[in-house]
Amino acid sequence: MTKYLIALLLYCSIAGAAHAQWQPQAVNTDASFRSVDMAGTDVIWIGGTKGTYVRSADGGKTWQTGTVPDAQTCDFRDVKAFDAQTAILMSAGPAEQGQARLYKTTDGGQTWTTLYQTQQKGVFFDGIAFWDKEHGIVFSDPIDGRWFILTTADGGQSWQPVPAAALPAMTPGEAAFAASGTSLTVQGKRNVWIASGGGTASRVFRSTDRGQTWSVATAPLPSGEATGLFGMHFFNEKNGVAVGGNYKQEKQPGPNVVITRDGGQNWTQLTPAVPAGLKEAVALLPGDRLLVVGPSGTGISADQGQTWQQLDTDGHHSLACVKGTCYAVGAKGKVSKQVFK
Repeated sequence: MTKYLIALLLYCSIAGAAHAQWQPQAVNTDASFRSVDMAGTDVIWIGGTKGTYVRSADGGKTWQTGTVPDAQTCDFRDVKAFDAQTAILMSAGPAEQGQARLYKTTDGGQTWTTLYQTQQKGVFFDGIAFWDKEHGIVFSDPIDGRWFILTTADGGQSWQPVPAAALPAMTPGEAAFAASGTSLTVQGKRNVWIASGGGTASRVFRSTDRGQTWSVATAPLPSGEATGLFGMHFFNEKNGVAVGGNYKQEKQPGPNVVITRDGGQNWTQLTPAVPAGLKEAVALLPGDRLLVVGPSGTGISADQGQTWQQLDTDGHHSLACVKGTCYAVGAKGKVSKQVFK
């Protein structure tokens, strides 16, 4: 009877989610989005192309859409939401073209301050994350065969480079995909992971001291020019999930999810998530369910990736969830909301 009840509860949780649909949000812009973050269930910040940001402080009832002054060429591929008034936007793109920038607001987007900007050749920011309001990290594609990483201990007012000697050497072609704002993730007070692709193997880089020293492990997903790990989420210091695929063949069937139970030292391939193809972001729902999004659609698992249920074929690039309230974003102004019970 116990096993039957457990199976029934799992079935009902999946079945109930399958009837839920992403609810389009009216944000009134055609900018494309690859970054979303939440500071509680009611506060949502989104970054996009053409220097665009979007904000809600009331759970999506109303939306504020604007552009950062003098940032029209910036593509904000990651965003960190601290609260309804405070957020940091990260611009991805070649530093040589003035696109490697960090901006911060403390008044709900009314004004923005440039925290960091460089024109150093080769810098191309991929992700930013914070352990708390003061301590954060941002990283770029490699320069001279190693990641370019900066850390801050004062809320982003100043940034210090991590010495290249502290970073593992990278393989030819290896980099990160600035596709969902989730190729970099932090947990607790000091843990941080970076997901890579593009090289000879998909790999996960791990630090337990806020990015000062690093180790690296191989993950059993294909890697290549357009292939590798795209997004990650760690639920605690030991358990994490990473997703990926091939952005040039977005619907190609194949392995697209891996899991770790030891903090990223070892990774195991899970049953491929559905719909088949590239998955760019993953989140944890109540009941230890997994939610994944990508260009081919949304999938959910109630058994930690052993089996999957397709929710829809509506493409999204990035995802953020707090206590079952989720927002997903995509191309041409797409912002969607769904609440998972």
